[in-house]
Amino acid sequence: MESHRRLTGKVVIATHNPGKLEEMAWLLSPYGVEAVSAGDLGLSEPEETGLTFAENARIKASAAAKASALPAFADDSGLCVEALGGEPGLLTARWAGPEKDFGAAMAKVEEKLREAGATDPDQRRAYFISALCLAWPDGHVEDFEGVVEGTLVWPPRGPDGFGYDPMFQPDGYDRTFGEMSAAEKHGLPPEGTGLSHRARAFMELAEACLDGVPEGGFPRAVDYVPGGDDSDS
Repeated sequence: MESHRRLTGKVVIATHNPGKLEEMAWLLSPYGVEAVSAGDLGLSEPEETGLTFAENARIKASAAAKASALPAFADDSGLCVEALGGEPGLLTARWAGPEKDFGAAMAKVEEKLREAGATDPDQRRAYFISALCLAWPDGHVEDFEGVVEGTLVWPPRGPDGFGYDPMFQPDGYDRTFGEMSAAEKHGLPPEGTGLSHRARAFMELAEACLDGVPEGGFPRAVDYVPGGDDSDS
């Protein structure tokens, strides 16, 4: 098995979303890695034909690496509800429609749960998943995954976060993601524990392809609130 490859220099973030570029540039800043977006380079967005989050992340990262001749990073994330057979899953963002109305999306989840008779907490299990991929122009890829499990509550609670956060209560907590501060949800060591799915996936990536926890710790989440994106909560 090939060992992990270290990421240095410049990396393409396979996104046309300025918020996603800002978030990843912030996370990579302690390592001296320069981030540029696929949008800034004028790269086209490949069709996401994968059947899993990991496959879609690999499609996006590999396409950007090949087109730019630089290492490229991509992620694909979403919410999976057990009682709904894993829905919304890959369609997590699409359930919010073109207007990104996640209030309506949460109502749709709740409606489907009630139709399925899922009213007890143990029938309302769900998890957020984030699949990250680093791809190099020569075809080498590194895949990482972060998952956070929890229960869906109704009505939604909390004004913070975005997407489905106000109805997702992670295991071990009595508050939803919507009731948590950015530092509590996204904080990485030593400030936090990396609670969110994307934080968990990024810590795996940092351990394998960067230098682990940077000296002095990761940037503080309180100094930057990661924004929403087109793929997940």
